This record gives sequence, structure tokens and C-alpha cells, in this order.
Amino acid sequence: MTDEAPGMRINKYLSERGLCSRREADSWVGGGRVSINGVVATLGTKVLPGDAVKVDGRSVGGESTHVYIALHKPVGIECTTDPRVPDNVIEFVSHHERIFPIGRLDKNSEGLLLLTNDGDIVNDLLRARHGHEKEYLVTVDRPITDDFLNAMAGGVEILDRVTAPCRVYRVSKNVFRIILTQGLNRQIRRMCEVFGYSVRRLIRVRFVNIKLDGLALGRWRNLSRAELAQLLPERFGQGLKRAGPP
Repeated sequence: MTDEAPGMRINKYLSERGLCSRREADSWVGGGRVSINGVVATLGTKVLPGDAVKVDGRSVGGESTHVYIALHKPVGIECTTDPRVPDNVIEFVSHHERIFPIGRLDKNSEGLLLLTNDGDIVNDLLRARHGHEKEYLVTVDRPITDDFLNAMAGGVEILDRVTAPCRVYRVSKNVFRIILTQGLNRQIRRMCEVFGYSVRRLIRVRFVNIKLDGLALGRWRNLSRAELAQLLPERFGQGLKRAGPP
């Protein structure tokens, strides 16, 4: 027996319809952007069958087909869903579903960016405690030294904290490969700046098991079922053989 009110919490309702993550939904609700049956929603409000839900005055309803895509983001594209921002990634992809990026690549960086309309997977993929690897190729403005590589791998003080240990390898005179398990704001650029290096080019080439290989600049593709099963095994790992191709 439970005293919990029936219905679905508003943040889950919005995320399951592909509008945003649950955390972002909480922000929308806190900002007064969401209403249910004409009444401004509050955190924890629940949605019942037949309720009229609106975001910024626009009706929200119906189930979305979940979408999981990989984009080779070019330099100059902003990782935001805000339509007021020029060159935003949503307009660039122009998908028929309402998608949003999983994490960020800053405007001056390029490479692999995952996008979805499944708000329930975002926290699982981005929380540092899960140790999900992100791999980058970085070109800097002067020759790389062994001291620099070792210092980067050991942790660097930025943003009032020390970055987690990571793996760093020399690729060529001015290029190194770095594998991170956290995603602080402009982390690699800030780490390099501590040692007097300036990043000339930054490309994300891998997110966990998803690789950029073969994906042309500016193009996107759907993730395969096999990729999803490896990326999120608890959710997609069962029934893979029965599911068939995407």
C-alpha cells in the first residue's frame, strides 16, 4: 500500500517525449516554463492521462520514437538547443525528431557528438563516476615534451580542482592523444594553457565504444543496435539477436 499520488513526474514525462533530460526538465519547471491544464507546474508535479501539458505555451504530447545518432560536428557549430543561437547544432542536424546533444563539444572543437531524444540515458553517460572514456586528438602550437605528457596524465589544477588522472600519448611532434573520463568545461584547452600550450585543433574521435571513423565532417548516422548494447548494456544488451537491424 502506498500514499504516493498516481501519475508520472513531470520531469520524466518531458524526458520520455524527447524534449530534454530530466535535469533540464527540472530547470524548465523551476523557470515557470511548463504548465499542466493551464496551471504552472512545480517540481514533483505529476501528469495524469488526458492532462494537457505545455512548454512555453506549446502543447506536448504523444510518444516519440527514440533516436540515437552520432554527428561529426564541424568547428563553428554550437552545442545548444536554443534556436536563438546562430549555428546551433539542432538546426545543423535538422532531424525530424526533437533531439538534443549528450554533453558538449565547444564551438572551436570538432568531432564526435552524440544526440538523442531519450532523456533517461543522459545522466548514465555523463556522470564521471561511471568512468566513460572520451578520446581526443589534440594539436598544439609547439613541440610536445615528455614532462608535458606526464604532467597532463597526472592531473592538472583547473577550475579550483585537480583533474582526474588520464592517459596521454604522443602522436607526432605537435599532436597528442588524450583519453578522459570526466568532462569539465573546456577541460583540455585549460589543461594545456597551464603549461603554456595553446590548442590549435581539437577533435573528439571516440565516446566509449562509439568511434568517429568513416563519418565525414558535418554528416551524421544512427547508432547500431550493437553499438547501443555496448554503450548501455543494462538497457539495450538483452534481446539484441531478436531485435534485428535498426
